[in-house]
Amino acid sequence: MGYYSEHVVPRLIDWACGMKTGEPIRERACRGLTGEVVELGFGSGLNIRFYPPEVDSVAAVEPSDVAWRMAGDRVAGSRAPVRLAARDGQRLPFADASFDSALSTWTLCTIPDAQAALREIRRVLRPGGVLRFVEHGLAPEADRGVRRWQHRLDPIQQRVLAGCHLDRPIVPMITNAGFTVTDLEVFYEPGAPRILAADSLGSARVAA
Repeated sequence: MGYYSEHVVPRLIDWACGMKTGEPIRERACRGLTGEVVELGFGSGLNIRFYPPEVDSVAAVEPSDVAWRMAGDRVAGSRAPVRLAARDGQRLPFADASFDSALSTWTLCTIPDAQAALREIRRVLRPGGVLRFVEHGLAPEADRGVRRWQHRLDPIQQRVLAGCHLDRPIVPMITNAGFTVTDLEVFYEPGAPRILAADSLGSARVAA
């Protein structure tokens, strides 16, 4: 990783994703988490304050040392113990059926092989375990103009934000990894450009 990707991008993400307008969305994404949780793309710990009381512990998956250091005070103040447990979401060092819940917030846009990461999350969830997610990605099919601009600007977005994609089809990616989506909200984040803010928020369980 170069200096920009390693030191600047984590701070940009902490600033952009830490805005108060996003807090109600984070809170909704964390609802329903229980027991032992694996959090994909932990970042600087912005979700910690929204973990429900039913969370017993959190295994953080985060490749950035800078982001983990930025999370220090939040981790120290967390009611549920949080540990840095893995660096690469595409290859998780956990046994099968190790976790009750999984959480991913604005992460699948950036993981190089997001399908591999989702398959790994599916593998480490216990039977009946739930994946809670909120992700930005490809706009709804009816908004063809937004989609065209997402496709056009995606290469620039990847360069500016170290691999972040604008146009990944979030829900098909989740279902293709062997999940059944059990509830889903699709919306644009208020006040943000539509190409950046087509969100999918919901729950998924391992498909039978």
